[in-house]
Amino acid sequence: MKDSYPLPYPAHPRFSRRTAIQAGAVGLLGMGTNHLDELRAAAPTNATAKSCIYIFLSGGLTQLDSFDLKPDAPAEVRGEFNPITTATPGIQICEHLPGLAQRSERWSVCRSLTHPTNGHTLGHYFMLTGRSVASPGFQGDRLPRASDWPSIASIVGDALPPRNNNLPPAIVLPERLVHWSGGVIPGAYGGLMGRNRDPFFIEASPYGDPMWRGAYPEFTFPNQSKKPPTHADDRVYQAPNLKIEEGLRHGRFNNRLKLLASIDHQRQQLERSAEVQSYDAQRQRVISMLADPKVRRAFDVTNADPTTQERYGANSFGWSLLMAYRLVEAGVNLVQVNLGNNETWDTHGDAFPRLKDKLFPPTDRALCALLDDLQSNGLLDQTLIVMAGEFGRTPKLSTLSDSFFGPGRDHWGGVQSVFFAGGGVKGGTVIGSSDKLAAYPDSAPQKPENMAATIYDALGIAPTAAWYDESDRPHRLYHGQPIPGLT
Repeated sequence: MKDSYPLPYPAHPRFSRRTAIQAGAVGLLGMGTNHLDELRAAAPTNATAKSCIYIFLSGGLTQLDSFDLKPDAPAEVRGEFNPITTATPGIQICEHLPGLAQRSERWSVCRSLTHPTNGHTLGHYFMLTGRSVASPGFQGDRLPRASDWPSIASIVGDALPPRNNNLPPAIVLPERLVHWSGGVIPGAYGGLMGRNRDPFFIEASPYGDPMWRGAYPEFTFPNQSKKPPTHADDRVYQAPNLKIEEGLRHGRFNNRLKLLASIDHQRQQLERSAEVQSYDAQRQRVISMLADPKVRRAFDVTNADPTTQERYGANSFGWSLLMAYRLVEAGVNLVQVNLGNNETWDTHGDAFPRLKDKLFPPTDRALCALLDDLQSNGLLDQTLIVMAGEFGRTPKLSTLSDSFFGPGRDHWGGVQSVFFAGGGVKGGTVIGSSDKLAAYPDSAPQKPENMAATIYDALGIAPTAAWYDESDRPHRLYHGQPIPGLT
């Protein structure tokens, strides 16, 4: 096993139609076809949710300006935003999250999650793997390694059988987290479990100029206010833009390729191919899945009807959460949504205008639309939503005058607020508390291990569950207890 597996960015090879069809037939299954019946028989028990949407805010959401305001703190701590009352007596959140305030009976917040790093790379690693201790050999050099802890997405994808249509059990969208330097953030991959258990990546958001941030095209902003890029942000959301594996080995694949054609075009090709080529029953089933209008609809979010576009927002945040909703509706067990390219939420400066005008509006809008759709279609009780970043932000404001006009907050692993909804979560609940400066937990401290255990438990993964490496050695999934009081 190699120590690392660098991934090709940003270009990807093109393959013939026949190669793409054959790779797609097995790649979309995410497993050898001979295992399907066995996996279907191993259905989870005691689950409060059938699926999970993990919304990841790369860069670090500031707890003090979102879900844990401290209006009585000194001015250099409390910031510019005011708390507003929610629909739940006694719970207040930021005035610039009005939609979530109105829907507080559907969500809960943990205000006491903590871990021991202020670094972006290690913070991502902790929150994407659900482990607050670095794995042996972790170097923090933005290179995924085979010795890394497996991601939460990989663990869920391996532990649960696909629920419907042979869709991959775990999907990450709309992009990988790639640092502005070009390095790939570790923690989102199979790691020790092997690359064959990487989650399935839908790369709908192109890796453009990394100095642009936000929910393009409406809510884009430069990384540094005083040093903006010389060219405009020209990213165009491209869905579907699927990543699958090529080079079959033991029912899995090694290298990456893209299917660039539209789902309709793929459907026509696959249907014609199925008539003249001999595929086994499972591959035929995948072809039928690609031809299914409901699956095509899940990916075709940029062409959603005007009313849906208005509710979610016609931007990368809205499209991504709409796609997550449709994938859950279609039967995916876990969807990780990276809201914003790497470090979009890294508000070192000009934090208040950026949060007020660029980050909170598309997030509040899209997340409320997601909650409303899940509720109206009877799926909220079956879908756990978790929203977190890699850490919180410093209590004390700071100003980087070379790059920004106004103050912001720096990295802070001491405490962050984590949002939970659906999937058996008791709405209108606050778990734990931070101290008077929102610097450290004051009560009921939780760790990434507890957050991960909450996801596993909700999905019905047994506390004694294990995954097995190539030598058939068991590795436990749980490294903490589910957060008490959420359900």
